[in-house]
Amino acid sequence: MKQTQKSTQIRSTTVLLVRRDQQVAMAGDGQVTLGETIIKSNARKVRRIYNDKVLVGFAGATADAFSLLGKFEAKLEQFQGQLERAAIELSKDWRMDKYLRHLEALLIVADNKDAFLISGKGDVISSDEGLLSVGSGSMFALSAARALYKHTQLTAREIAEESLKIAGEICIYTNSAITLEEI
Repeated sequence: MKQTQKSTQIRSTTVLLVRRDQQVAMAGDGQVTLGETIIKSNARKVRRIYNDKVLVGFAGATADAFSLLGKFEAKLEQFQGQLERAAIELSKDWRMDKYLRHLEALLIVADNKDAFLISGKGDVISSDEGLLSVGSGSMFALSAARALYKHTQLTAREIAEESLKIAGEICIYTNSAITLEEI
């Protein structure tokens, strides 16, 4: 039975955030995989919200991610665009709420000052390096981004895009249909 469950697991995401100088770029691939089959190749996992001032990328179960995205947008409205406060309050709700606790997704959120990875375990993680990633191919994309960040003068956008391309060449759950947003 475990074999069947594993083969029908949906894997669907590589999302990477890069902050360099005053630029913030977030890129996500478009592949959604069910077991060993690609069921969608152009999913949009990176979006602009809150009057185009905030970027959000998500990984995990799609319905769960959209539920959390809606909750996060409500928190942003409630706290007048204060990204850190909205992230912390969502994380608290996520841990404490009986319904939300069962959602399986991760979010990366960013504005022009801050960026956080938010998990259902109560984590609100910022990056000292200006890099965050989630999803099946996230470690490939993050490794590529770290190397490009340290050893080139590429822009945040260029690093995000090239890192996702590299991840797509290595990770079978990542493709080259990249959505990229900047603020």
